Amino acid sequence: METQQEFTSMPRIGDKAPEFKAVTTQGDINFPSDYNGGWSILFSHPADFTPVCTSEFITFASLEDKFKEANCSLIGLSIDGLYSHIAWLRSIKEKIEYKGMKNVDVKFPLIEDITMEIAKKYGMLQPNEDSTKAVRAVFFVDPKGIIRTIIYYPLSLGRNFDELYRVLIALQAADAFDIATPADWRPGDDVIIGPAGSCGTAKDRMEGKEDMDCKDWYFCTKKISKEEILSKVLKK
Repeated sequence: METQQEFTSMPRIGDKAPEFKAVTTQGDINFPSDYNGGWSILFSHPADFTPVCTSEFITFASLEDKFKEANCSLIGLSIDGLYSHIAWLRSIKEKIEYKGMKNVDVKFPLIEDITMEIAKKYGMLQPNEDSTKAVRAVFFVDPKGIIRTIIYYPLSLGRNFDELYRVLIALQAADAFDIATPADWRPGDDVIIGPAGSCGTAKDRMEGKEDMDCKDWYFCTKKISKEEILSKVLKK
């Protein structure tokens, strides 16, 4: 039972991201302290030289500049060693083409975790899925080192990168404008205003005395333009 807990325990949303030092393809890092002041996405993959992971790394690397514009760093991890990482990334650049993306140079750090210490610390090993390979975990960590979103995928399922970027922008928009985002929200869509805290506020909302559209006292939205959202999030 203790071994099972060791594998499956994981930090929660709102927790401080567990600290670790690691060797990576871009040198040593201290996480999350090296990334304080910016957002980061820490993600795991099952193994080097595997096809689904290869498609994901090509996609992530091709989108790295887009994530950087949103003040977000990418950090990958698997339980393979450093030399395996280097050989795999070289193979990706020299041999692999995916959806028109080729000659892709993976510049973000890929963590060596042959002891599985970091994978265990973040609950990336799910023994009923595989006891020696990390699942496709994704941790969004904010500028204060707090975990804000966690997404897990099984080994067989490649990630949706449009959704990962959408989550990042939505989290930053929520912080910048003190709002929430509804289902399938994209920048430019109406945003959600929190429920009224008093009967008086609810009455004002329903009578149209506030700058929002209320369908009922608990469901109120307002418009924030795509340009305003992105100018705040992308600092343009």
